[in-house]
Amino acid sequence: MDRDALLRWYDEHKRDLPWRRTRDPYAIWVSEIMCQQTRVETVIPYYEKFLSRFPTPAALASAPEDDVMAMWSGLGYYRRARLLQKGAREVVASYGGQVPRDRDARLKLPGVGRYTAGAIGSIAWSEEEPVVDGNVMRVFARHFGIDSPLGAKETDARMWREAEALVRGPRPGDLNQSIMELGARVCRPRSPTCLVCPIAHGCVAKAEGRQAQLPVPKVKKAPRRVTLATVVATRDKRREILLVKQERALFGGLYMTPALEVKGAAPSEAHGRAALAPFGSGRIVSTGKVEHILSHRVMEVTVFLATHGRAKTNSLGRFVALDALHTIGVASLTKKILRSVDLL
Repeated sequence: MDRDALLRWYDEHKRDLPWRRTRDPYAIWVSEIMCQQTRVETVIPYYEKFLSRFPTPAALASAPEDDVMAMWSGLGYYRRARLLQKGAREVVASYGGQVPRDRDARLKLPGVGRYTAGAIGSIAWSEEEPVVDGNVMRVFARHFGIDSPLGAKETDARMWREAEALVRGPRPGDLNQSIMELGARVCRPRSPTCLVCPIAHGCVAKAEGRQAQLPVPKVKKAPRRVTLATVVATRDKRREILLVKQERALFGGLYMTPALEVKGAAPSEAHGRAALAPFGSGRIVSTGKVEHILSHRVMEVTVFLATHGRAKTNSLGRFVALDALHTIGVASLTKKILRSVDLL
């Protein structure tokens, strides 16, 4: 792979992204976490607002979790935000509030894996540290003609070997970014624009006409179906809603209406009453169903409505004004549920 050609192309065609205007390792860390499984165009406003609110690891470490989740709200994959804050707290506790330059120390931070550590090291400090993300894998699979499926051990090992060899030399951070940029803008999943690719002359997939066959996709498991019963309980003339903060990994740190997973049966009023039981009891009525699709789950939710002004809040849940939902992290499923009963 022609390293010089990649850097020349990158210098001429790179996008002007806000995290490319800094060498601050914390800002680069935030951008890399946000960009995981999320489009760059979506990330930019979140990145700018997040850094304005939490400009340093210390600011993020000391912030209430609800504030952090509120700033992340709408970006999805909320576990990233919780791990980022946990990592910032470790940076403050163990490294004086400075992201460690030592690679092994970075790899020990919560939420920082081989890719994120390499991105921070190469971009912030010009360390010769490789990165392999989805865009890089696509470029490598096509360029080198890698036929094994993504996610296979031999595929991962080959990808990292190629990345380690390629990053050695001048401008390692720009080199890493050039491959990611090439994958995002030229070597796209569908309809790659090979005619403008700076390394097309050495590409196995182009030479053999196999751009559409490579990379070989990872074998995906069928999403698990989950059935829930949830209760929308209101007070103060429907201006406040009972919400429960989730601690499980799936919606950890986010607020949802009280819910109960139902197995082996259709959700009934008994399930709805059980979901509401920690906060009191009362008459509930079914209002219909909503479906929520995640990458690994399909969630079917039966919604029950209760006007429950006498509910007792506790450490598990509290009433939140509908016009204050933006101040906390609210799961997109919760918003879908609230829209189904005309509260949003």
